[in-house]
Amino acid sequence: MATNTQAPVKALFLDIGGVLLTNGWDRKSRKAAAEKFGLNADEIGDRHRMTFDTYESGKLDLDEYLTRTVFFEDRAFTRQEFKQFMLDQSQPYPEMLNLIRDLKAKHGLKIAVVNNEGRELNEHRIRTFQLGSFVDFFISSCFVHFRKPDADIWKVALDIAQVPREHVVYIDDRPMFVQVAESLGLRGIAHRKYEETRDRLGALGLAL
Repeated sequence: MATNTQAPVKALFLDIGGVLLTNGWDRKSRKAAAEKFGLNADEIGDRHRMTFDTYESGKLDLDEYLTRTVFFEDRAFTRQEFKQFMLDQSQPYPEMLNLIRDLKAKHGLKIAVVNNEGRELNEHRIRTFQLGSFVDFFISSCFVHFRKPDADIWKVALDIAQVPREHVVYIDDRPMFVQVAESLGLRGIAHRKYEETRDRLGALGLAL
């Protein structure tokens, strides 16, 4: 679907992991967990792959996910110790957080999160990094029960934002998700580093 590159930007749709914050529970984090807790990384990885989509879709809670992936047998550590390790993997990208806050304040933008994440991790990240202070609404997979790249997740965001798609820019660190958003008529930015994304937004009329 063609996009109108001249239309003024009125809303930003954003991923969280890889854009505003580090990824919440990615391959690197799972490898670190296996090393710290003495787990078989291959076994945990296999169980994760068979389970995580269901967790991110809001159809399992974190305890159920952990029962299937880690605590299917007795462990020398507690669930709470493992959960805390998971939560501690989340770290902010301050420059990106400040950029989005400042652009919203200067240009009166609507800001929406469109992300794949399990409920407990998602809510921890929203609360800990005060994302609700500048994000207007969260279209998270755990809330709407389907995940990117399902096009419906962007359609729900558009319905709630009530902003025509030609006035929306979507930012994600995964190029395929950007391409799906562009196929729906949104403009997309595949985020790699702060300076590049800042300059691309500036070229779209969102300079600070």
